Amino acid sequence: MSHFIDRRIGSKRKSAVNRQRFLKRYKSQLKRAVADAVNRRSITDTDAGEKVKIPAKDVSEPVFHHGSGGTRESVYTGNKEFMTGDRVNRPPGGAGGGSGSGNASDSGEGEDEFVFELSREEYLDLLFDDLELPNLVRNQLVGATDFKIVRAGYATDGAPSNIDVVRSLKGAIARRTALGAPYRGRIRELEDEVDTLLAEGADERDSRVLALREEIQGLKTRIAALPFIDTFDLRFRSFAKQPEPTSKAVMFCLMDVSGSMDEERKNLAKRFFLLLHLFLQRNYDKIDVVFIRHHTTALEVDEQEFFYSRETGGTVVSSALHLVQDIIHERYDSSAWNIYAAQASDGDNWESDSPICRDLIAQKLLPLMRYYAYVEIMPRQHQALWYAYQEVAEIDSRFAMQQIDSAEDVFTVFRELFRRQPA
Repeated sequence: MSHFIDRRIGSKRKSAVNRQRFLKRYKSQLKRAVADAVNRRSITDTDAGEKVKIPAKDVSEPVFHHGSGGTRESVYTGNKEFMTGDRVNRPPGGAGGGSGSGNASDSGEGEDEFVFELSREEYLDLLFDDLELPNLVRNQLVGATDFKIVRAGYATDGAPSNIDVVRSLKGAIARRTALGAPYRGRIRELEDEVDTLLAEGADERDSRVLALREEIQGLKTRIAALPFIDTFDLRFRSFAKQPEPTSKAVMFCLMDVSGSMDEERKNLAKRFFLLLHLFLQRNYDKIDVVFIRHHTTALEVDEQEFFYSRETGGTVVSSALHLVQDIIHERYDSSAWNIYAAQASDGDNWESDSPICRDLIAQKLLPLMRYYAYVEIMPRQHQALWYAYQEVAEIDSRFAMQQIDSAEDVFTVFRELFRRQPA
């Protein structure tokens, strides 16, 4: 006979608990499905929920069954055929012993799929799992605005909900003990006098004994009159705000909108930056995002104009890097801010400008930054800007570069650039 004991903790929200167990158990399959879904989506619905399909073989549940041999005791209701001690044959099984109806096919194969609908929050959690801004550090307390509430001992006043009952009762007991101590000492002295008089032959009706008894009773009445608890005894849990180091960060998004960046390339760049923007909003409460579009000149724009403006022109990449440098010096002190940059371009640049870009990043920007990511969009062949940036990547690990050839590469490249580094 087998006994199964379910020790799982029950919950009033069993459906939600079971859902979280499912997400945890099949996390790897769901992450693969989410990655495939990102590549299929348009750039306008990146952050919606998703229906994902998981092969049935991946969601199989463990089952318990009896092996061959052993002794079993079973109860069959309504039994009219067997008595105690009778032997019961095992049910037939093996090849061809299926219980389904109909005829089997002699060809073809298939696999059922399990469809699971993810909410927006679950989809984004899986989408950005194990990603982070590289080299993010907590800066000094100067100008900190974040606080956490910590315990700060006890106070004699406060909100009723913060009363510490045990602490208050301990105070009340100590007060009554201290105030009643002189009376109890006097009572012991009077009782000793009464005992002495009684030992000398006086009886209970003796005037001296009666006077002592009356005084003892008066002292006991005074002790009983001490209040059980007084406002003086109340103690309240006290809390204080403690400043915390803040992780202030800024991300510079630089997108090439020159004439060589055709519509297909711009859409791939927008996919990358939409993922980046969504990732920053999702994972970091306080982070500034600076959007810069550039062709021959660079301009800081808002989010709407960054993704939807149709302005175009020639290509001078250094104009965007100069603008980043100016904004950092004007608004973001590198000693107080974690500064990041992500740049997307097809690599086409004015020939003499690529060495300038290399020197600007290596000598001016990277010393102020935590990380710089460069993405080259659908290059026919690597151009001067790629090779100039390669020189920077070889000497500084804070500079990373990747290549995107099609929409299927966007999410893979994004995860590669912002994957969580081992401690």
